[in-house]
Amino acid sequence: MSKIAIIIGSTRPGRNGKTVAHWVYEIANQRSDAEFEIVDIADYDLPLLDEPKGAASGEYTKPHTKAWSKKIDAFDGFIFVTPEYNHATSPALKNAIDFLYKEWNNKAAGFVGYGAAGATTAVENLRMIMAELEVADVRAQVRLSLFTDFENFSELKPAAFQEKSVHAMLDQVINWSSALSVLR
Repeated sequence: MSKIAIIIGSTRPGRNGKTVAHWVYEIANQRSDAEFEIVDIADYDLPLLDEPKGAASGEYTKPHTKAWSKKIDAFDGFIFVTPEYNHATSPALKNAIDFLYKEWNNKAAGFVGYGAAGATTAVENLRMIMAELEVADVRAQVRLSLFTDFENFSELKPAAFQEKSVHAMLDQVINWSSALSVLR
């Protein structure tokens, strides 16, 4: 059975990502075709790339990098919950991704974006990053608008169709995670 991480991609105080990730987790836990776990990048307190060698070397020296590596390596696929900051994903998520390389390879990724326009450009930004990391990103994605899926831009109240969007994305991530297992 595939293990899928739901990664909270923001560390900002007052962030919406934690609520969104827990909403996705509740929907995912209705399923029996994969195991899901929320992973909060804030828990790893990753500084700005402080390893002496690049991530592709896999030669990590810092305890926080080793802990992050161990956590990410344990998964077969990922759901990235991302805000949109200036037409890109959050710097904290980009930094967390860049700490590692081989731990991401030959796995699948789906995206839940939240922002003024559903974080579509942040997700497009992440898709390019995933390609470089040899991660198969899936077509289905969840786009939460701060205007229609949140009350006062902070309280998550997703439209009814959004749950169906989550299941469609999960279907694809689980299928691709399973298919890529032969490469891992």
